[in-house]
Amino acid sequence: MANTKSSKKDLKRSAKKRAVNQSVKSALKTQVKKVKVAVKAGEPTTELLVGAVSALDKAVQRGIIHKNQAARRKSRIAKAAHAGGAVVKTEKPVAAPAEKKVAKPKATAAPKAAPKPKAAPKAKPAPKAKAAPKK
Repeated sequence: MANTKSSKKDLKRSAKKRAVNQSVKSALKTQVKKVKVAVKAGEPTTELLVGAVSALDKAVQRGIIHKNQAARRKSRIAKAAHAGGAVVKTEKPVAAPAEKKVAKPKATAAPKAAPKPKAAPKAKPAPKAKAAPKK
């Protein structure tokens, strides 16, 4: 058991964080499982896949899972969804090729001011002289 006040607080804090992290991990597993079940059933999984990928990315940002683990999970569910043919491919309208823009020369700006010189470090005080030994 913790002895100091701060370590007792740390224990409480880490217990709360652990509970939240476990619930997020459980939700991730559920979403991934929903995608896999939908693929086996032959249902369209585009929305489920997008939701699962988004949840995995959010978990990475919050530091709940490692980025490589998220990448591996995303890769596996996407591969399963595409192999099962359950992903609905949406046709994006193809835009006409835009005209090439000619780069305009940049206006020259005034030269930047020289950086301020750094302050010299403070001199250390001289060490105190030791007293002569008594005889």
